[in-house]
Amino acid sequence: MKKNIFITGSAGFIGFSLAKSLLDSGHYIHGYDGMTEYYDIKLKNKRHNILKNYKNFTFTEALLENEETLKKSITKFKPEIVIHLAAQAGVRYSIEKPRIYLSSNIIGTFNIIELANELKIKHLLIASSSSVYGANLKIPYKEIDATQTQLSIYASTKKATESIAHSYSSLWKLPITMLRFFTVYGPWSRPDMAPIKFAEAITKGNKVDIYNNGEMYRDFTYIDDVLKSITYLISVPPKMIDKKDIDKNDSLSPVAPFRIVNIGNSNKVKLLDFVEILESCLEKKAIRNYMPMQKGDVLATWANTDLLKKLTGYTPVTKLEDGLKKFVDWYNNHYK
Repeated sequence: MKKNIFITGSAGFIGFSLAKSLLDSGHYIHGYDGMTEYYDIKLKNKRHNILKNYKNFTFTEALLENEETLKKSITKFKPEIVIHLAAQAGVRYSIEKPRIYLSSNIIGTFNIIELANELKIKHLLIASSSSVYGANLKIPYKEIDATQTQLSIYASTKKATESIAHSYSSLWKLPITMLRFFTVYGPWSRPDMAPIKFAEAITKGNKVDIYNNGEMYRDFTYIDDVLKSITYLISVPPKMIDKKDIDKNDSLSPVAPFRIVNIGNSNKVKLLDFVEILESCLEKKAIRNYMPMQKGDVLATWANTDLLKKLTGYTPVTKLEDGLKKFVDWYNNHYK
């Protein structure tokens, strides 16, 4: 059944990819993006130019903090579903410019939640991050695990939005699903992320900065798996049930139609193994520059996705070798 779906961050990596996927399925999409210059605006424009070819796509360019424009845009479109993916991204940049994160991620997200409640949206899905697990050493991470040791301002703002969303859901019974993404990669990804940064350095013969001497692990999740996971979750809004009936491994709140869901590949990959696979795909060796751990970084991320499978029947399946090959094919074509 075709739906009206409002997507924030529609010029971003995940937002663009999701909008295109849903448009291909016949849904009506209204994109909302501030088109900020955190990274190359040309890449954002290229993504949006693809979306503009769809007759079912409309768009508003404005910041989330612009309450008047946001309200006018979302009210006019009358969405059934809101998927809030817009945010100021980047762990390291949040150390340099923390106030930007407070404004965009917390105030911007609050504005979305408030409007979603006013319009009685059927389901609000909000992007969070694996970074909220912070210094937690109990892996793989479950949604019910403690998240009280964030290591960056970025992670802290994501945790704050989870808390705000839960309180709003509790007060007004607004169905909200928080999406904790684990290191998403693939075609059209951000240039500040490891795949493009490493690919660019390798192809140009520059040094590849490898932090903590390569003793780091990430749960790399291919973009298509993320899109399928979100699409399936759209149709599974949280519902309040008796506390005694909530499964002990379900993050469903006992006091609100609110749930947190990990979206990851359930596979802990060593950073050096990632580099080797990328080298193989590019058919060129990296000049490795081993460096100490950076402020704000976590040693490892690893998702338990049992809840995602229970809710949707789906588990991300793309192997890193296959995903990086598709990424490199896109990279070589896009940056040739």
